[in-house]
Amino acid sequence: MAEKLLRVQCYAGYKGGERPVQLQIHEQMMEIREVEDRWYSPGATYFRVLPVNGERHVLRRDDAQDAWTFEASRSSG
Repeated sequence: MAEKLLRVQCYAGYKGGERPVQLQIHEQMMEIREVEDRWYSPGATYFRVLPVNGERHVLRRDDAQDAWTFEASRSSG
C-alpha cells in the first residue's frame, strides 16, 4: 500500500494526542470503535484500530512531524 497521509482526531490526555478516536476516510470522519494494539519504534507510534465500519487499519504517527499515514488495511468479511 502506498503511503497515504490522512486526518486523525486524537484523545488528548496528559501526553497530548495519546490515541486516535476518529479517522477521516475519503471525505467522511469515522469513529474508531477500538484501539486493538499500539507499539513504538524510534520516531513513530503505530496503532492497530477498528473503526465503526469494521475494517482494520494500522496507522503510523510520525512523532516529529505529527503526521499520520496508513500502513496497512484489511476489510472485514
